[in-house]
Amino acid sequence: MSEISRRSFLAAGLGAMAGTALNVGHAAAIEPIRRIGPPLIKLSLAAYSFHRYMALREGRAPTMTMETFAEFAVEQNLEAIEPTSYYFADTSDQSLAAFRARCTRLGLDISGTAVGNDFCKPSDEALRKEVQSVKQWIERGSILGAKTIRIFAGSVAQGDTEDAARRRCIDAIEEVCSYAGRWGILLALENHGGITSTAEQLLALVQAVKSPWFGVNLDTGNFHTADPYGDLAKIAPYAVVVQIKTEIQPKGQRKMPADFDRIVSILREVGFRGYASLEYEAAEDPRTAVPRVLNLLRRALRTT
Repeated sequence: MSEISRRSFLAAGLGAMAGTALNVGHAAAIEPIRRIGPPLIKLSLAAYSFHRYMALREGRAPTMTMETFAEFAVEQNLEAIEPTSYYFADTSDQSLAAFRARCTRLGLDISGTAVGNDFCKPSDEALRKEVQSVKQWIERGSILGAKTIRIFAGSVAQGDTEDAARRRCIDAIEEVCSYAGRWGILLALENHGGITSTAEQLLALVQAVKSPWFGVNLDTGNFHTADPYGDLAKIAPYAVVVQIKTEIQPKGQRKMPADFDRIVSILREVGFRGYASLEYEAAEDPRTAVPRVLNLLRRALRTT
C-alpha cells in the first residue's frame, strides 16, 4: 500500500468512527467541557523549554536533540513530553514513528505537539499555506501519537480589521478541526497575543467555532491584562491542555513568579483532567531550572 493510500485509509477509518461517536455532522459551538470524575492533572514538559539548545540553525548543530530531550524528561520522572514541531530535524514518517517507539520504550506519552501558524493572513494564498501546514502536522502528530496539537490565531495585518481577521480565523480553525477529527486529534487554540490577547477576544473565537475536535490550550503566562488569574479562570472551562509558565505579568507591572497553588486551584475548580506541560521561558538555564520548577509544581499538586 502506498504512503498516500495508507494515510487516506487511516484517515477515513478514524473519521468514520469519530463521526459515529461524536456526531460531527451536527456540531454546535463549543461549550465548557463536561468533565467526569475528579480532577486529574498530569505533568508534561514542552521541548520549547530548551529552545536555546534545540534550535535548528543552518551550519550549527543543536546541543540538545529531541532524543536527548526525551531522556532528560525520563531523568525527571515525567509521564509525558510535548515535542514541539520546530525541533524535529527529520519529519519523515519513519523518523517520527521511530521517535514514538523510543518514547514508548522510555515510558513517555506524547501529550501533544505544537505548530506555528497564523490564521489571520488576509491573502487567500498565504492563508491556504497556513491551513495546509496545520493539516500536515495533524498527520505527523497522529504518527507521533499526540493527543492534542497547539495552534494559534495570529495578529491583525496592517490595513485589515479584527472582525475580518476573526472571521477568516474561525473558518480556518473549523476546516483544520474537521481534518483533525479524521485523525483522532484535538486542536487546542492558545491564548497567545494578537486576536487572543484577552479572555474576551479568545472567547469570541472559541465560542464561534463549531467542532467537537476543538478546545483551548490554556497558557498561564500569556495574559498581560489587569487580572491574569481572573482571565485564566474564565478560559479554564474550555481547556483540553495546559501550558504552565513560571512567570506572570499583569498589565503595567513587571514579571513576577507565577502562583502555582493558585493555578492548580483554578484547574481543579473546573475539574480539569489532562496534561499540563511546563514551558520554561525564564532567564535561568533550563537544565538547572526545570528540575527545580517541576518539584515546585509537584508540591503544588500535592498540597493544593
